[in-house]
Amino acid sequence: MKVSVLVMTYNHVNFIAQALDSVLMQEVDFEYEVLISEDCSNDGTREIVIEYQKRFPEKIRLLLSQKNLHSNEVVARGIRACQGKYIALLDGDDYWTSPQKLQKQVDFLDNHPECSMCFHNATAFYEDGSKEPWTWTPENQKEISSFEDILLGNFIATCSTVFRNGIFGEVPVWYSFFPITDWPLHILNAEQGKIGYISEVMGAYRYHRGGDYSLLSQEQKLRTTFNFYHLINYNLGFRYDKIIKAALSNYFYEWAEEYEKRGDLEQAKACFKTYLTGKAINKFISPIKLVNMWLRLYVLPFMPIKNILMASK
Repeated sequence: MKVSVLVMTYNHVNFIAQALDSVLMQEVDFEYEVLISEDCSNDGTREIVIEYQKRFPEKIRLLLSQKNLHSNEVVARGIRACQGKYIALLDGDDYWTSPQKLQKQVDFLDNHPECSMCFHNATAFYEDGSKEPWTWTPENQKEISSFEDILLGNFIATCSTVFRNGIFGEVPVWYSFFPITDWPLHILNAEQGKIGYISEVMGAYRYHRGGDYSLLSQEQKLRTTFNFYHLINYNLGFRYDKIIKAALSNYFYEWAEEYEKRGDLEQAKACFKTYLTGKAINKFISPIKLVNMWLRLYVLPFMPIKNILMASK
């Protein structure tokens, strides 16, 4: 078996058929299987995936929760059950847009043994049309990224992920209870090899009212990221303590800058304080940058206009 496609789904009644159809449309020269890990939906999703399995019994296997787990165990059990050399991930509310997606990623990994995983670009969009769609990955994304790069921030859309099965060994016990699903998996994979990138949009990431992450405010997302860094540091045994703390500081420094640009000094200060809890001076942030940010947030706003003008001369 060359590829196992792991589809994770819960209460995706309006989306799951599109997700599965996008998997079944793949044009490949190898054998692949589809595992659907369904977490006891109450909206009709389970009935849909059962019907698909009946239609494609030779290709689709089901992992059905007896009760709602609402945890990463839905993913972990799927990874443990995958038989393919490679594992492709797809959330049940997302979908693939290219029938060559799997073939291109498998070819990439076959030709790049130094890479433990690869990903591609994706379209991100709001289901209600409240915002214009955008591409997930920026134009300056490197073709090959490192462990350090993925620690600095998650630049990989889940629907674009393909990784080598078993490369990091057994799924760690702690993963099932982790508050974020995809990012820690990327880190576990990146410990074992490089991350490859295909600069082509081949998937779609959907924001909608039923999505757990979609419903979070920006402040909640920042708090989740703060907790993520501390948890991943602990669960990796503090082996990468310096770079993880530097990554935390860099993340929140950039958000302090962003809130400053927006004119929201209170949130900028909150992010700046969080930035100081990591490794404040590091390869990404110099002492000069630290002092300049402190001056802009805590000194300049309270200086009389004439003093600011004199200081700028």
